[in-house]
Amino acid sequence: MRVATVDDLDAAGETLARAFEHDPLWGWAFEDAERERKLASLAAVFGFFAEAALGLGWVRVTDGVEAVALWIPPGSPEMSPADEERLPGVIEAACGAESAARVSELLDAFESSHPHEPPHFYLSLLGTHPDHAGHGHGLGLVADCLAAIDAADPPAATFLESSNPANVPRYERLGFRPTRELELIAGLRGTQMWRGPGGSAPPVAHGRFDPGP
Repeated sequence: MRVATVDDLDAAGETLARAFEHDPLWGWAFEDAERERKLASLAAVFGFFAEAALGLGWVRVTDGVEAVALWIPPGSPEMSPADEERLPGVIEAACGAESAARVSELLDAFESSHPHEPPHFYLSLLGTHPDHAGHGHGLGLVADCLAAIDAADPPAATFLESSNPANVPRYERLGFRPTRELELIAGLRGTQMWRGPGGSAPPVAHGRFDPGP
């Protein structure tokens, strides 16, 4: 595991694009009849997310960028005000009009449902390039990140929103627990998951599973 640099951004965008191409939520948002155009749109937007978070020091990658984990530390915004202003233009430039509207709708849904207490590290994006899937790159990367978070004084809680039900058991193996399932977009659901400080049980306020509306 290492901290990503500016030189990794193109590869990180490509890895995340390939990882989320068929994701139930992100795949829907970036719907496009042409696969190459869809992948280019995903790479441009996810690459921008990675670039916006780079200065926080918690965009972590494997040595060959086979996997990417984008973390937002406690108390930090996902992007600066300047990057927030740039984001709509990045989405519009990367996507067709219909896809751009879907991406914005999904981002608004994530933002409105995101809890702010207790303070936590937020795993915003995790992806493994499909050419390297099945070798433990993604979960290994997250495990290394969690070890670093747990070793801090004090350790912090961690939070993620799984956009794919198939990934929930994988996160559970790392100590995350599902605490809320909610409908983010009509017919499309996500699972909020918490891991307490040092790998403990989820924070009390979020410790009971809530199926959501």
